[in-house]
Amino acid sequence: MDVHPSGYYAWQKQPKSQRTKANERLTGLIKQFWLESGGVYGYRKIHCDLRDHGERCGENRVYRLMNRLTCGMNMSGLLP
Repeated sequence: MDVHPSGYYAWQKQPKSQRTKANERLTGLIKQFWLESGGVYGYRKIHCDLRDHGERCGENRVYRLMNRLTCGMNMSGLLP
């Protein structure tokens, strides 16, 4: 790609969007609830925990964020 260095660094300095900040906050809560469950809860129960905690988000969003976290989580019970 032919990108000018000043354009790249200007793009890098942009502040994080509200959605990105919210996703980072939710990711931390998801990981916390998942660890508290002993690594057993799936996205549906985590979603219920988040809702009980007062967070408003959809099941699909929790599913997507949990999929991004799987590289750091032991998901050994899912594969045959």
